[in-house]
Amino acid sequence: MNTHTADVVVIGGGVMGTSIARHLARAGVRDVVLVERDELASGSTSKAAGGVRAQFSDELNIRLGARSLEAFGRFEEETGQDIGLHRVGYLFLLSSPEEVTSFEESVRLQNSLGVPSRMTDPAEARRLSPLITTDGLLAAAFSPEDGHCTPESVVYGYAADARRHGATILRHTEVTGIELHGDDITGVVTSRGRIATGTVICAAGAWSRAVGAMVGVDLPVEPLRRQIAVTEPVEGLPPDLPMTIDFTSSLYFHGEGPGLLLGMSDPDETPGFDTATHDRWIPRLAEAMSHRAPALLDLRRTGGWAGLYELTPDHNALIGEATSVSRFLYATGFSGHGFLQGPAVGEVVRDLFLGRVPFVDISPLSAGRFAADAPRPEANRV
Repeated sequence: MNTHTADVVVIGGGVMGTSIARHLARAGVRDVVLVERDELASGSTSKAAGGVRAQFSDELNIRLGARSLEAFGRFEEETGQDIGLHRVGYLFLLSSPEEVTSFEESVRLQNSLGVPSRMTDPAEARRLSPLITTDGLLAAAFSPEDGHCTPESVVYGYAADARRHGATILRHTEVTGIELHGDDITGVVTSRGRIATGTVICAAGAWSRAVGAMVGVDLPVEPLRRQIAVTEPVEGLPPDLPMTIDFTSSLYFHGEGPGLLLGMSDPDETPGFDTATHDRWIPRLAEAMSHRAPALLDLRRTGGWAGLYELTPDHNALIGEATSVSRFLYATGFSGHGFLQGPAVGEVVRDLFLGRVPFVDISPLSAGRFAADAPRPEANRV
């Protein structure tokens, strides 16, 4: 195809951008061009912990998560790409009465939407995740259909499928501007030339605010650094160890090959694009481990990385189409749960582009909700 003209330009080559491009191309949209300034999955996607779940407190997030879990289950069959999917469940460990009450409400809502989550007692939590201690634990929430998979594999699978269906993917191509004629988009200016188009879809993750600013649309997304560590092999590690989250401290871990992948949030972290690894978080990490999973303290770190969360003021996504400019769509600001919602959001944005009614009403996730003072907070965030 002529890469200087496109029906739609998707900005961002992570899970959102490749999922959107693939869903558009599969729907028969001609001349889909995805533009990525670096390598595919080189942004937040490749730095994600890979968790996939439907255990949320917000109905929209539950439905997006459940729909995506179905798609992850079919992924290899549909794309030929093995994504290393492990349906081992998510286990949230709860240590305060307020947490228990909140998760009981969430489980009721999840169950009403077909998600098989349930509350468990501390003894069952320890049977499910034997590396933990139950001191001070009041209860836990568990859903067996959740789990984890390999983020880069999902991106590569979507990208290959998008190409098979006619999409063009331009790597090492930076967007430097979006051209407007009045309120209409007329083109995207890149480091490799101009692409004439009437539609832009922003899936640029932590970098989305700058893309929105190119057309005068405020996408309130801030980058926040999060760090992950990988450990040496763990003897006797159960193959079905769930993704385990100590909700009070935010410490989490899951199996990664013969060892563990673990991480937690750092309340001292300030917004910014820095992704250098450091040891500043180690004392707080060690404190959380000693309290909830002391067996982790004996494990040697063999690797790790830092990546960026794309935070919004209410820790919920921005999905929709701008009203101030013609055909600027966006899917960003997922605040840590973007990877796991990638399949469903690709489907939703495809339908928004085509003028179809999506399977779920995502109008409450419009970027305009903050100006309208209608935030939509998500409680079950990690």
